[in-house]
Amino acid sequence: MAPLSQYHVFSLPQELLQTLIPRDIVNRPVTPPSSDPPAQTSSLEQQTGTGARACNVCLGATFADVDSQRIHFRSDWHRYNVKMRLNGSQTVSEAQFSNLVDQLDDSISGSESTSDGESDESDAVANLVDKTRKLGRSPSPDEQRSTGPQTALAWFHSPPSTQIGIYKALFPVGLPVSLYLDEIRSMQQGTPNGRTWALFMTAGGHFAGAIVRVSRPGGDEVGETTKKGKPKKPVPDVEVLKHKTFHRYTTRRKQGGAQSTLDNAKSKAVSAGAMLRRYGEQALRDDIRNLLTEWAEEIDECERVFIRASVSNRKIFIDDYEGAVLHKGDERLRTFPFPTRRPTQSELSRCLQELVRVKVSHLTEDALRAQDEAYVASLPKPKAKPTAPAPQEVPKPKDLTPKLTPEEERLREKWTRLLDIVSKGRVDAARAFWTREEASIGGIDTRIPDWAEGSGSTLLQVTAHAGHEEMTRWLLEEARADPTLDVSKDHVQDPNQSGEQSDDEERGVDSSGPRRTAYDIARTRAVRDVFRRCAAAHPDWWDWLDAETGARIPSVLTKEMEDGRDEKKKVRRKGLKEKLKEREVKEKSKETSRSPSPAPEPPRPSVRFSSLTGPRKLGGAAGSSEGVAGLTPEMRARIERERRARAAEARMQAK
Repeated sequence: MAPLSQYHVFSLPQELLQTLIPRDIVNRPVTPPSSDPPAQTSSLEQQTGTGARACNVCLGATFADVDSQRIHFRSDWHRYNVKMRLNGSQTVSEAQFSNLVDQLDDSISGSESTSDGESDESDAVANLVDKTRKLGRSPSPDEQRSTGPQTALAWFHSPPSTQIGIYKALFPVGLPVSLYLDEIRSMQQGTPNGRTWALFMTAGGHFAGAIVRVSRPGGDEVGETTKKGKPKKPVPDVEVLKHKTFHRYTTRRKQGGAQSTLDNAKSKAVSAGAMLRRYGEQALRDDIRNLLTEWAEEIDECERVFIRASVSNRKIFIDDYEGAVLHKGDERLRTFPFPTRRPTQSELSRCLQELVRVKVSHLTEDALRAQDEAYVASLPKPKAKPTAPAPQEVPKPKDLTPKLTPEEERLREKWTRLLDIVSKGRVDAARAFWTREEASIGGIDTRIPDWAEGSGSTLLQVTAHAGHEEMTRWLLEEARADPTLDVSKDHVQDPNQSGEQSDDEERGVDSSGPRRTAYDIARTRAVRDVFRRCAAAHPDWWDWLDAETGARIPSVLTKEMEDGRDEKKKVRRKGLKEKLKEREVKEKSKETSRSPSPAPEPPRPSVRFSSLTGPRKLGGAAGSSEGVAGLTPEMRARIERERRARAAEARMQAK
């Protein structure tokens, strides 16, 4: 007889079936825990691991060889349990992990465990841990104690030391656990054409589907011979009848999530890549539905239909379009009770083998009994209900964070949006927003709520202090904001942080007094001029000039006044330029007059001394003015006498 681990659920030996007993530790009496309880475990499946090839973190993870153990350590299930244990939470079994994945909007296994997809899977596992923590999906100790270990496998014991596990997804929906054994025996009875299953997987734009036969036809007997007397080739237990795979571009690399999910969560993107991904999603949907229609007859004859898809992608298969092949509520529908990787043909084959192969362990009855006691002892004891509630300190009202109603949340969002627009000076956006939301905000002069930045101030005061000229003009002239309202004491106290001269000097009013308006906290002269122009154009709107009850504006600013002020600026600039030119001319003349005189040329030696040095020119330097330039009159006269003396000497020698 072949080893038990090589049999699948539809061809178990009769000698094994006759000795099977269901395993259920919940119905057994609970023994008190010993003084030294064994190490805590989380599931019956975890105890089946023997030797070194077992995972101490995951529930029920046993391995036949080192390669399968390494594959497990790279799986999403193992990484999820490691993160949960590091966070102090309880680990989950394969079935619980599969349910968690199915309840999320996006598939966690968008790619295989390769170097290109490791970062994507790590992010997906981290997202699943966060979502699981928010949703609170971990089973409570009370539920574990009352229901026992919740696993995807139904375990059966065959004395003296053999246990087999079969996935519960293979049994009919709603079948009591007590009838599982009868159902297993009925599975061994063949059908005329054999049992067929349909398997479909989709994630990350990948799709894989197959129609498989999981049991031999009923009339095919092993050992039959052909007409020539040769033995017939045995029909395989599992045979793929039809299969199909394809892929569409629906997700960005290293980003995760479908484009439709991002469109629903945020504003609809208009990039070329986003449009390609939307087209890919639609094309993938059409391809899958066309394939289901093509395989409609084979699907109708299938005993089970396994689908691995996210909540949104399940609508592609079930009841969401006209002429749907599969319908919601079909008792044949199942999900894969274990984690899967990228939808490929090889992954479908692996999942099929995982479903039909029985899981085997070899533990004696004593070991099983000790195992059950250890599991019960490892469960946390339920908390005893107190007889009288302990007095609790009532927190102060200021420490309590009031829960906002939907209307209050929407109002906060509107205020936040409006303040962001005003602080950035976006006039067009403010005009469109105010046209739409004026009634809900409460008016242009409504004070900013206490929870927002700049609480107690008006939009005009915030804009004037920020220095947005165009926004201030829109609030004053179009929105008719009131400039006479007082500024709250919590507002900034320095109206001239920009360093520009304030016009308050013209009226002799101290702007740092007890009462201040939007004009007083304007940071630039351009913004203050907006107030003055509006006061000149619409003097009957507000009391602009009054310092006690009005807007505290020193004076109005008309067009003629601005033109005159500009003309004065031009004249002043022209005068400054002329004065600058005159100053430059004076500086140059002073430099010329202060320049030092050249040093006097030393007197030339007499002829009797110079004749010793070489030949000389008759007539000396007479007639040359270069040698005496810059000399005093006395020095010039002396040089002249020497010239005349040399000339006389020359004439006497010539005679």
